[in-house]
Amino acid sequence: MTLHARRPGDLAGALSQTSVAAGKVLLDGEAIERTLSRIAHEIIERNDELDEVVLVGIHRRGVPLAQRLRRLIADRTGTDLPLGRLDITFYRDDVQVRAGEPPRHAQPIVRSTTLDFPPEGMTVVLVDDVLYTGRTIRAAVEALFDYGRPARVQLAVLADRGHRELPIRPDYVGKNLPTSRDERIQVQLVEVDEIDRVLLVASPEEEDRDG
Repeated sequence: MTLHARRPGDLAGALSQTSVAAGKVLLDGEAIERTLSRIAHEIIERNDELDEVVLVGIHRRGVPLAQRLRRLIADRTGTDLPLGRLDITFYRDDVQVRAGEPPRHAQPIVRSTTLDFPPEGMTVVLVDDVLYTGRTIRAAVEALFDYGRPARVQLAVLADRGHRELPIRPDYVGKNLPTSRDERIQVQLVEVDEIDRVLLVASPEEEDRDG
């Protein structure tokens, strides 16, 4: 058996790939808290009439993020913004329905939409965890307009990883986190995952369903 010495560059590359596969921490709990605090401040600054603003979280992790932003805005202004929850499952362009046959790929879980207010004439701030191709946001806007016609729609995301396929740009961005196609941004929140952090993980493009 012949042994070949590994060059230092090869070793560094292997270690880098291993760290990505295991999950590299990009934001910890404190960083997420600071980031959401800044987004809340920006929402207040850019909307003079807060009584005409509503927050709508996109399932799944956009919902707890919207709840946190609502609390932060209330702490600073005394205004409790209306809060909605939006499920976009049947508006996605990657949900495949085949007559009489099971889908070829795993399909997203259907969750409930709750909008206890008419969006007509309101400024709706859509909230999501990661912005990627823009297809999730396109679906969210389509779903939202089935409930009424807002005066305007703004977008707040915790992380923007790039690789847009549609002309969609967020109004409020927590962090710009450029990635390659075989990497993914994974947001973990206490309300869902029992921990607050943002990870960079390895993921083939075809397995990535981020918006």
